[in-house]
Amino acid sequence: MTAQKDPDTRDRILRAASRLLTEAGGEPVSTRAVCTAAGVGAPTLYHHFGDKRGLFDAVAARGFEEYLASKRAQGGTGDPVEDLRRGWDLHLEYAVTHPAFYTLMYGTPRTPAAAGEAYGILLGLVEAVAGAGRLRVPVATAARMIHAAGVGTALTLIASPSGAAADREASVRTREAVLAAVTSEGGDPAGTPLAARAVALKAALGSAPPAGLTASEAALLGEWLDRLAG
Repeated sequence: MTAQKDPDTRDRILRAASRLLTEAGGEPVSTRAVCTAAGVGAPTLYHHFGDKRGLFDAVAARGFEEYLASKRAQGGTGDPVEDLRRGWDLHLEYAVTHPAFYTLMYGTPRTPAAAGEAYGILLGLVEAVAGAGRLRVPVATAARMIHAAGVGTALTLIASPSGAAADREASVRTREAVLAAVTSEGGDPAGTPLAARAVALKAALGSAPPAGLTASEAALLGEWLDRLAG
């Protein structure tokens, strides 16, 4: 049976690479070791994955699937800021329970497709906060801030011995500091800051573009709203 007709071979290589990655404790894993563990030759490995990067991108996606499944299944609480908070906690929990896969996803200069999907889920949570009129800054800015803070905190926890209690407390404080910087309390719309109203309006227009504006007018309005949000 040829490699093209043997998906089990690909799965066996992935399982071997995943096991070696977990057992390596942060040390590099060679394609030679993967081939030996999977019982295949290097040409077979490269046929399925192209190169070493392709292999470990696939390993990262496989290992991250559990996390993505939990993110996709995350139910809403009715409070978009609380949903964002729960998303942060889920992200950090995955990092400390699957450090090898998390480091492969975020501790190397790569952007696997699974990381892009995870970021898309974060954007959705942030857009919900914006739609509720509770986002102080533009959606893209808030998402970048939360992502950068979350990844940095996660990698710090991974590097700490057993996720030291002090570092976990720092994670909570960081989470609350970032949320305080990008969100506002709900309440009377009349008391909502102008920036938050601008962000909310742009989010609403993004989901339902106004039919009465040309593309140029809509772009100009978006630029004005960004300036007000800033």
